[in-house]
Amino acid sequence: MSSIAPTADQPFSRDDTAFLGHPLGLAWLSACELWERFSYYGMQVLLGLYLTKYLFLPANIGHVVGIDVVRHAIEAVTGPRTPLQLGALIAGLYSGLVYLTPLFGGLLADRLLGRTRTVVIGAVLMAFGHFLMAFEASFLLAILCLLLGVGCFKGNIAAQVGALYRPGDKRNATAFQIFLMAVQIAVIGAPLICGTLGEKVGFDWGFGAAGVGMVIGLFTYLAGRGWLPPDPGLSKGHDTVEQPPLTRAEKGRVWLLVGLLPILMLTLVGNQQFNLGFTLWSDKHMDLMMFGWQVPVTWLQGVDAFVSSATMLLSIGFWSWYSKRRDEPDELVKIAIGSLIAAGGPALMAIAGQIVDTTHGKVGPIWTLAYTIVNDIGFANVLAVGLALYSRVAPKQIVGLVIGVYYLHLFAANSLVGWLAGFMDSMPNRDFWALHAILVAVGGVLVLGARSMFGTLLSPAAMQAEAKRAAASPL
Repeated sequence: MSSIAPTADQPFSRDDTAFLGHPLGLAWLSACELWERFSYYGMQVLLGLYLTKYLFLPANIGHVVGIDVVRHAIEAVTGPRTPLQLGALIAGLYSGLVYLTPLFGGLLADRLLGRTRTVVIGAVLMAFGHFLMAFEASFLLAILCLLLGVGCFKGNIAAQVGALYRPGDKRNATAFQIFLMAVQIAVIGAPLICGTLGEKVGFDWGFGAAGVGMVIGLFTYLAGRGWLPPDPGLSKGHDTVEQPPLTRAEKGRVWLLVGLLPILMLTLVGNQQFNLGFTLWSDKHMDLMMFGWQVPVTWLQGVDAFVSSATMLLSIGFWSWYSKRRDEPDELVKIAIGSLIAAGGPALMAIAGQIVDTTHGKVGPIWTLAYTIVNDIGFANVLAVGLALYSRVAPKQIVGLVIGVYYLHLFAANSLVGWLAGFMDSMPNRDFWALHAILVAVGGVLVLGARSMFGTLLSPAAMQAEAKRAAASPL
């Protein structure tokens, strides 16, 4: 694998401004992330429907190798599950576990292989996993390949984005918003291509298209690696180099970042349920017949991605305008503001749920637009800003691990919404969505509380002052 290691004469430079004022490596990483997220969301948008409407039906579930063991393990904890409940739970667990495995991928990259090798291994595993999804029998093996692949890929490519910039470079937060803009573009295309193929032609076609996207992402990454930062801890001979131990202050900050995760989890509940429960809810309660043609329910994810792209651009533009006139708020304030706005998305769906509960009919797709506009205005300042915070605060020796730790709150949030989605069968529709709105709003309030107590410790000024003291102190 030495051929994919960074080269001594690579054109990477932190002073590069060739791509929208950023290093050109950001363009390559964003393009790679676009195709990886195309493959991920192409599968995810189909997964809940595939499991609940086909694979986990009594006539088909027996075709899956090893499913009896998994089902018995789940039902030993939860009790008997209907096909909808089992499918929603497993889809939610998968959506959550893809954010748990980056923790181990970060360790693998930081301690053994380096980021470049680990990202390539992850891309190969994900491509295999998507193609295996086309076969019923290999479902669990496909899920395993995808989980391991995402674990190797996700945290390490995000760490490479942060490594494009020097400490204190104010372009860092905007870089992650641009990086996640690529994700939004992918989420527009994935439902239109993978979702349409899956619903109108066959699920195997949709999963196959996701695999092709991942292969394109792999070749994109390999083509652009010369513009990427070299792996820390690797010498020209690719042997590991001794890293300085973490200081007491660095350890304290890492533990503080870990302590923020349960709060950050709550801020994501409304957004992540749009990716799972909203699809199942809309398939049952939303009238999607237009001009005599049944619109694929997976297209609603494309609507969300289009709106999310627009709101991300608006957020980038707004903070650029605001920073020229006033002091820009720190990351925690932005996350809190975003969460309180995002809570309005599921709150609007509670109104739609009340209409369904009262009329026993269906609502129109206008509610999709209402949900996504309000949610995405807030969410534009949540996930990307949090990623920038963790990348900035992480000690350079373990940045891959810290990014993996950051994704743990996405693991928890997706696992939680998978469990909550099972209540659609038993809760009034209004109460189901109101619960999500309350959880997101509580998360925003708690972020403000955490900022009031610990915000100073995470500030760039405090970190720079400590670095100066450490540099001035005798060895």
